[in-house]
Amino acid sequence: MGSINPPFVVFGYGSLIFKPPPHFQSQTSGFLKGYVRRFAQESHDHRGTPENPGRVVTLIHKEDWDRFSRSDAFPDEDIVWGIAYTIDPVYEAEVRDYLDYREKDGYTMEMLDVYTIENGIEKIVIHDAYCYVGRPDNPSFIGSEPLEDLAKRIWASVGPSGQNKEYLYQLAESVRQLAPASYDSHLFALEERLRELDRSASEDR
Repeated sequence: MGSINPPFVVFGYGSLIFKPPPHFQSQTSGFLKGYVRRFAQESHDHRGTPENPGRVVTLIHKEDWDRFSRSDAFPDEDIVWGIAYTIDPVYEAEVRDYLDYREKDGYTMEMLDVYTIENGIEKIVIHDAYCYVGRPDNPSFIGSEPLEDLAKRIWASVGPSGQNKEYLYQLAESVRQLAPASYDSHLFALEERLRELDRSASEDR
């Protein structure tokens, strides 16, 4: 008998959470260990332009991020919640092509274990899920920026996929809904600052 290929499972930690890939058969909330989610990737093709790139999240190994950002305001976070999507095998090649195009701006595919918490105990729910990671050596990696500067950039940026701030708002709300333990201080702090910028702009009209 021939071997059966394992299912194609892709883990979403950014826009894939609120804009899932096509042809998925099931989805599982879970988290990655040893990584941080940061708005450290320039977006030239979705939430910004080549002249005025926006900022989108990327997944960065905690040890790498510590070298880039010793002044990070949230130094102890190393868990990233997201959704693992199992793709219908009939459409695997199509979905791979779709995701490769969607994540073309500096992302590389890696394989990672996805965890969950059951009865207070951590356990692996999916081995070797595929995940698009913006490695620090990719040309769109911008690294660490002061929170205030980052918030203003996101608030003002617009691209073919819409306003950069709407990306952040959708991501923040989606992360809150994943699980009771799902939390992201960096994301939520940026969300709060963007809401303040919204209010200030409204008052100035």
